[in-house]
Amino acid sequence: MAFIVHICLSDEWQTAQKTGVYRTTSLDVEGFIHCSRPDQVVDVANRYYGNRTDLLLLWIDPSCLAAELRWEASDESIYPHVYGPINIDCINSVSKFLPDEDGIFRSSSLL
Repeated sequence: MAFIVHICLSDEWQTAQKTGVYRTTSLDVEGFIHCSRPDQVVDVANRYYGNRTDLLLLWIDPSCLAAELRWEASDESIYPHVYGPINIDCINSVSKFLPDEDGIFRSSSLL
């Protein structure tokens, strides 16, 4: 099974656990939730979340999403976008995602 990954703020995850669905601001503003393949996560984190220490990774099983999943081009790559809230029963695991001491995320951050 190939998981997709979403970089999440820890307070957003706490809200999702109470409501049963995960939503983020991008869903309201852009119409979808940004996700990545596991090999794309580090680049995305360094581009948008440098030095943040309040991040989690949501490991999502795309086969059980209630919302539509589309693979779309962005920045010369193809990314998974979820067009609706993510039902939390599709989240296989949640892991802390911390940068190294210099504030940069590396592949070791995924371990």
